[in-house]
Amino acid sequence: MTQIVVDTTKCVGAAQCVLSAPDLFDQDDDGFVLVLEENPTGELAQSAATAATLCPSQAITVQD
Repeated sequence: MTQIVVDTTKCVGAAQCVLSAPDLFDQDDDGFVLVLEENPTGELAQSAATAATLCPSQAITVQD
């Protein structure tokens, strides 16, 4: 099972995750990452991996 883990202390609010995977990520009122689906499957799991790669602060980890 795929699990998305975020370290909000590392998030810089660049929103690359939201732009690359809007079904999985959003931003709170302060601009920091929110995970909408912690355990994505199928194509969404691949989107999560892409978002983790694009995150400039390396705040997103995808575990299988």
